[in-house]
Amino acid sequence: MTKSINTDYFFDEAAYNTHDGGYVPLAEPKTPQQPLRIPPLLKPDKETATDTYYTVEAQAGETQLLPGKKTKTWGYNGSLLGQTVVFPKGKTMHIDLKNSLPELTTFHWHGLNVPGPYTDGGCHAPVYPGKTRHIDFKVDQPAATLWLHAHPCPSTAEQVWHGLAGLALVTDEEEAKLPFPRNYGVDDIPLVLQDRRFHEDNQWDYEADYDPDGVQGPTPMINGTINPYFDVSTQRIRLRILDGANRREWRLHFSDDLPFTQIASDGGILPSPVKFTHLMLTCAERAEIIVDFGDVTPGQTVTLYSDDVPIVRFRVHDFAADDVTLPSHLVDIPDPSVTPDMPVRKVVMSGMDEAVMMDGKKFEMQRIDARQKVGNVELWDVTNTNDMEGGMVHPFHMHGTQFLVISRNGHAPYANEHGFKDTVGVNPGETVRLKVWFDKPGVFMYHCHIIEHEDGGMMAQIEAFDPDHPQTYKLMDMDTLMKAVAEERGIDVKDLHLAGMSSYEKMGMKM
Repeated sequence: MTKSINTDYFFDEAAYNTHDGGYVPLAEPKTPQQPLRIPPLLKPDKETATDTYYTVEAQAGETQLLPGKKTKTWGYNGSLLGQTVVFPKGKTMHIDLKNSLPELTTFHWHGLNVPGPYTDGGCHAPVYPGKTRHIDFKVDQPAATLWLHAHPCPSTAEQVWHGLAGLALVTDEEEAKLPFPRNYGVDDIPLVLQDRRFHEDNQWDYEADYDPDGVQGPTPMINGTINPYFDVSTQRIRLRILDGANRREWRLHFSDDLPFTQIASDGGILPSPVKFTHLMLTCAERAEIIVDFGDVTPGQTVTLYSDDVPIVRFRVHDFAADDVTLPSHLVDIPDPSVTPDMPVRKVVMSGMDEAVMMDGKKFEMQRIDARQKVGNVELWDVTNTNDMEGGMVHPFHMHGTQFLVISRNGHAPYANEHGFKDTVGVNPGETVRLKVWFDKPGVFMYHCHIIEHEDGGMMAQIEAFDPDHPQTYKLMDMDTLMKAVAEERGIDVKDLHLAGMSSYEKMGMKM
């Protein structure tokens, strides 16, 4: 087991979202505490030893979040968020993606290493209302906590805000041998961290809350639960934590600084466990932690906070003694050598509000910004040019790959960044060096995961190509998307306004 305990959040305090001009502080809900909702496991339509068949349906509904009127929400196979999909490594998945919403959407498997752009589910894979898209892929990556969310540029942020976010768990034999809690819903618990503002009659109003630097709300919502508690019945529990918010960073700690151990990050198990009392997640990052309640007296409550606001209360009940200790080494992480004679790729995230850009440009759906050969291992230097005074942390996310964090401004990465990741927070004025390779061909996006920033143009796309098997791709274009959405909403295309469009308009740029 690791000897030291990390007691700070690592990221630059001057860049915390608490310093944003539009910062919306969290407030403890005044409604009664509710049992934490645990997303059910999605049942396969059919399953064999080698293949699994699922139907994932995006649908509209209503959810009882607060006393009084139900909130109109969207979800996958339910009214809000999603049922958890399980992907065993080595099996072939066959998934029907069904859209029962009133407008087009896409199904993006965030963190899943699959071909792009159609299986990956970014903006080039629209599913129109009443239609179904079918995808097939073989799962060939390590056990990890991934997630599914809508990604229809430039309406990604609004659709995620409506509720289109769910978990996907990759399982494998190596993880199964480790001494981790894994009884889903009992000692293996997902925590999807989001925030919302409730308007008249308990409704959400994305347009009223819109901020080009990211929409926030004062009410923490965990797994679609307001003011949740969880009944602890085992000494150790595993929390699979996802920052599923549009903008908010979560700075997590337990009451009395109860220590916990991180065992996994975005792309899977860490090489060694890392002990913390404080942990910060930027948008879209995941962390799996194990919390040991062995020194907590049954009957007591341990509270998980973000900054100074309680977000989940853990009510500790009687439990059997558990003397399991984690090994000091968990898994081996591949670290391939960089392909010779490849230049370091430079990526620059700049601006805030409507001025956000990637490499001095705003995203265009049909423009390929970079190319990298499948199998090549390359270094990427990702720079955040925001000033330290008044700047913000930009979480950089890549589709189609899990990368390794090599350094931050030439220094060692944070203690929990030694495993596979697909999202990394970059401080203002900082350059983070990544080691990147693609196993699958396709067109993949890379972008800031403050979702309003990606909708506003802080996004680019790369083609991972196999010269022995060249491919061409039908890429979505803005005119087609605009006409489709306008028709779905029953308005003229000239009257259509999608939230991300304002960032282009104010900069005098075309989407």
